[in-house]
Parts: sequence; structure tokens; C-alpha cells
Amino acid sequence: MIRFDNISKRYPGGFEALNRATFYLPRGKLAYLTGHSGAGKSTLLKLVALIERPSRGQIFLDGVNLTNIPNRRIPRIRRNIGIIFQNHHLLYDRPVFDNVAMPLLIQGYRHREIGKRVRAALDQVGLLNKEKADPITLSGGEQQRVGIARAIVHKPALLLADEPTGNLDPVLSREIMALFARINQFGTTVLIASHDLDLIRQTGSPVIGLNKGRIACNGLQKDPPGRAS
Repeated sequence: MIRFDNISKRYPGGFEALNRATFYLPRGKLAYLTGHSGAGKSTLLKLVALIERPSRGQIFLDGVNLTNIPNRRIPRIRRNIGIIFQNHHLLYDRPVFDNVAMPLLIQGYRHREIGKRVRAALDQVGLLNKEKADPITLSGGEQQRVGIARAIVHKPALLLADEPTGNLDPVLSREIMALFARINQFGTTVLIASHDLDLIRQTGSPVIGLNKGRIACNGLQKDPPGRAS
């Protein structure tokens, strides 16, 4: 599903966030990105989501080479990606339902289909009874669940999460990680950036460890089947 082939990313000013990163995440798998603050985790996710572009190397998403994709094609590619942030970026002047519905409104879904999909997503994260609530009235864990529902409401093939439990206590963190595992069981490919090594070890999922922009450990294969390393 995701293939990085010797990817480097250098920002203006000379800071190299990634250096010759190579890995392959198969479709339907769940994996974690770990590493110190500034190791390159967020940059890697932004490259997959086409928020940033690599300085060198090639990125493939579901067989499509993203390296030279024109800007006009980016919205179409992002329709297959759900993104979750540590700071959930909810709209506090709108109820939970409207927050979750936002991606569907942007993509032009019909009203009846929006209602079905939003309620299905809220049910999946255990918040079906909160659709009319104001986000400000929810706990931190519930707000993060709203963010997850918004990310999966359009049924993306790939889910990216950047430190989704960074602001949560250990109990809520385990609940959120268990929720990602359930989403993955429905066939969604999931890639999660997290610094919580103890929690990651409990999941038993493969890990890509970053250190100063380099891949220090890789629990995934470097290349897809049938391609020589």
C-alpha cells in the first residue's frame, strides 16, 4: 500500500527531516512509527498525505507514484486517506454531527447518505448518542474519538494518525489504540506515529523506528513481494 524508496526530505534552511528512508507497508496492515521528537515521524506522514513533497526518492501509494503528482490530482488521492492529529482540530461552533460530516460535505455527498455514514462512524467509535453535543462539552478522549470518526466517515483505504494519544492518560490511550485495531480489522491500512513505546509493545504490531531522520529499525519488509531489495 505504501512504499518509500530512498526518501529524503530537506526543509528550507537545510534541516534534513528524513534521510534515505525505505520501507513497504502492505495493504490491510497496521504499523507504528516511533522515535524521539524531531525524528521525522510527522514529516513521513505528511509525505504520504501529500502535505509535503520529498526532496529525493519515490513514494508509491497503492501503486501510484506520488513523487510527481500534479497539485490538481491531490484532492482525489486524499479521498482515500483519513488523517488524525494529536490536536483534533474540531470546529467548536458546530455540533459533533457537523464535525464528522465535514469530509462528506466537501466531497458532495447527498444529505441522506451523509446521515447514514456519520451515524455509522459515530457508532464505530462509541459516540452515537453524542451527535448533537457541542465538542467543548466532551472529554479529551471523546473529542479524539470524534476526530477518528471524521477521519473514517468516508471509508478511506488508509488511515494516518500523528500522536493520537499524546494528550490522553494511559487508560484512554489503550482504548484509542484498541479502536485503531478494530478499524484495521475491517481492512483499513493504518499507520500511527507515537512515542509511547510501552503501549506499542503491548499491541504486538510491527514498528518502524526513526532516529534523526533515518530508519533505525524496521519491523516491515523493505520491498513488496516480487521486487528485489
